[in-house]
Formats: sequence, C-alpha cells, structure tokens
Amino acid sequence: MTILIGPAGTGGDSLNGLDLIKNKGLDACEIEFVRGVKMNNELAKKVGEKARKLGMELSVHAPYYVNLGSEDSIKRKSSMKRILDSCERGHYLGAKKIVFHPGYYIKENKKKTFEIISSSISEMLEIIKKKEWHVELAPETMGKINVFGDLDEILRLYKETGCSYCIDYAHLYARGLGKIDFDEINSRLNGKIHAHFSGINFTNKGEQSHKLTDMHQVKKLFESIKKYKLNVTVINESPDPVGDSIKMLRIRNNLF
Repeated sequence: MTILIGPAGTGGDSLNGLDLIKNKGLDACEIEFVRGVKMNNELAKKVGEKARKLGMELSVHAPYYVNLGSEDSIKRKSSMKRILDSCERGHYLGAKKIVFHPGYYIKENKKKTFEIISSSISEMLEIIKKKEWHVELAPETMGKINVFGDLDEILRLYKETGCSYCIDYAHLYARGLGKIDFDEINSRLNGKIHAHFSGINFTNKGEQSHKLTDMHQVKKLFESIKKYKLNVTVINESPDPVGDSIKMLRIRNNLF
C-alpha cells in the first residue's frame, strides 16, 4: 500500500519544475495540457528522462475542450484527437495515466450519452494499441451535476471498455453537494488508483471552483485509503498545488 503525492502542473518550466517539486519531497506530478497540447515529443522525452532519474511518477491531463458524448461526429473526432495527442506525449513522458473530462449529457439522455462515450473510448483504445503507446485512458469523475461522470458511470466505463479511471474526490464532494463517504468510494476501487483532491467551492449545480485544501478532509481520505490498503497517487489541484501537496505529505507521513 502506497500513497504518492504531487501537484497539478510544474509551475511553468517542466524540466526545472520537476527538480523543485522533488526537492520538496513530493513523489508525483501531473503534466497539464488543459489549454492545449503544446509540448513536442522531444521535450516530452527529456521531461520523462528527468522524472525517471528523480524517481517521480508522471501523469497527463488532456485539454478541457473535450466532449466524447457529442452527437456531432466532427466535434467528437476533434475531442478524440486532443486526447490521443495527449496520449502520444504521455507515451514519451513515461506517463501512464491520461486524465480527461469525458463529456456532457445529451439532452438528459444518460443511456445514449454513455453509449457514445463508451464507443469513443473503445475506438481510442484500439488506436493506442496499434500505436503501441504505453498509456492508460483515465476518464475523470466530474463535479457538475449536469456533466457525465458520476462514480457509477466512470466505474462502468472501466469495467466495460477496459480503460482506467481518475477518481477526483473533490469533484464527488461537490457533486454530492458537500457530502462524501470515502469508505463507500474506496471499497469499490482496486489496482493502482489515480486520484485528484483539493478544496472545492460548489453551488446547487455542483462544482464551481477549486480552493485551498481542507487538511481535515485529507486526513479522513488517507485513513480510508489505509483502511482499504489501496495504492493511490493523489494529485492536488488547489490554487497552491505544491504548498498543499507538502501539507498532504506531512499527513501521510504521520499516518504511515
């Protein structure tokens, strides 16, 4: 059982940023392509080599502008390309998990939305296999109520397509309008788990914005992870991801 901790983003300079993050005692980092895949393969190789030398685990967050559930095939294919571009960079980075937001419900038709997103993921998995990229697609649990990605939907994608997943506990807290049962969630998980956690603001529609992390909630989360003997990488997405990751590290070290 392990808990690896790190920030979302390197703070600008990917190569030097990894040194700074590792020097803080952190184990992981999520490379952010949320505004577009702007890193080329050569730089990805260099960043990946640096991470391996430092003993850090990397993951990738694909662009936000994705909707695999769109009925418009052009929009859906564009979304798939953004994710696959992230997968290619992830392969050269040595990053296993490629995190992405799956999409939006089609006129409140959850069944049809699931079918389209599932089909899109299966198609991408075939491409990844043919390209021999050593990455795993990780659709993320989402925080807005009108967006595809509750826990049941994400775990069903995992079971039916063979993809991986990203459990964003903060999103589930917001989607639950301030209610979360870490034990109920963690009892359903297995294998090597990729997760996000931070503080979060929400309205009656779910997620609104990230905020600094409540360390009392972190302690509860880590106690639950320990209870179920899970191997989890936790990426912090707060406005101060490195600072909050360091605080989370202290809690982890006190518990284990």
